[in-house]
Amino acid sequence: NGFMVRHIVMFKFLEEGEGRTKAENLAIAKKMLEDLQGKIPTLKASTVKLNDEKAAKSNYDMVLIADYDSFEDLNEYIVHPLHKAVGEFMKGVRESRTCVDFEF
Repeated sequence: NGFMVRHIVMFKFLEEGEGRTKAENLAIAKKMLEDLQGKIPTLKASTVKLNDEKAAKSNYDMVLIADYDSFEDLNEYIVHPLHKAVGEFMKGVRESRTCVDFEF
């Protein structure tokens, strides 16, 4: 259909989670998400960024921007065991998560 799907997820982390600081958990989560590139076939491209130190502290702490060929491919990514492992890690370290998915 010529469209792709963009998946944008923002996370707000706990100040402390699983015995680690927010900064430590952010570094772990960023690496885990970046490591999915090339390992989950339907994930075409992804970027993970942390809220800048100079930005408002009320902002979310981390954003994932990921692209897929279709919603079916996004759904395959979501149920993939490697992605589920990241989700399990996030449960103990995040305060909240919000997401927007759209075709472009």
